[in-house]
Amino acid sequence: MTDATPAFDATVPHSARVWSYWLGGKDHYPADRGLGERIRRDAPEIVEIARADRRFIIRSITHLAAREGVRQFLDVGTGLPTDDNTHEVAQAVARDAEVVYVDNDPMVLAHARALLTGTPEGGTHFIDADLLEPEELLGRARAYLDFTRPIALTFMSTLGHYPADERLYALIRTYVDALPSGSFLALNDSTHTSPQIVDSAVKWNQNSALPIHLRSPEQIEACFAGLELLDPGVVSLPFWRPDPARHEETREVAQYGGVGRKP
Repeated sequence: MTDATPAFDATVPHSARVWSYWLGGKDHYPADRGLGERIRRDAPEIVEIARADRRFIIRSITHLAAREGVRQFLDVGTGLPTDDNTHEVAQAVARDAEVVYVDNDPMVLAHARALLTGTPEGGTHFIDADLLEPEELLGRARAYLDFTRPIALTFMSTLGHYPADERLYALIRTYVDALPSGSFLALNDSTHTSPQIVDSAVKWNQNSALPIHLRSPEQIEACFAGLELLDPGVVSLPFWRPDPARHEETREVAQYGGVGRKP
């Protein structure tokens, strides 16, 4: 999940604010910009990764709403609002889409509640909960979502603060097991496929209380155990169903992800 800080401290770099800085957002402070710039100088790819993550959110949510008919979305690890948030993308396709955002960072939730408003036909809701406590989180989500109908669960650049081990895979299974048949998991995280990104993770971990754990593509694919991966599987994000209308060069970045369907 995004970096959870017990008390607001603008002098300590915060993962959500640094990410916002790389995306060109406005919600960041000198400490965030300083760390963001140091990492960007050493690893220019990081800005490309942040933007590839945002475009993956747009393409995957659009696909789920337009092609798969999903009308319920559970976005765990909301992060700071920016352009093309989950509810904006989903409700642009289906105005009656229900979106529940989850985070346990008071700063993130304050920004989200102030800035994220949905369509009158749909719903945009916010839950203050910890992803490490799935039973409580899911119980609160049931107040807004119908767990007898398909739900799209998303972890976008959210799980990298936790080691890729059996505890994490068990946690994901707990969430997926609670979803009805026909639901989806959309997930992406950073990988150790770029030496620059490996170095940037080291610098991040030297300056932040919550470390980043880079994965292999195979470790990210393991998060989809028991699910039917949609084509093209788990890939570097620009290669996940690229939009031909953008006419952009498609090249690999060290951020992999995919979308899986629950049978």
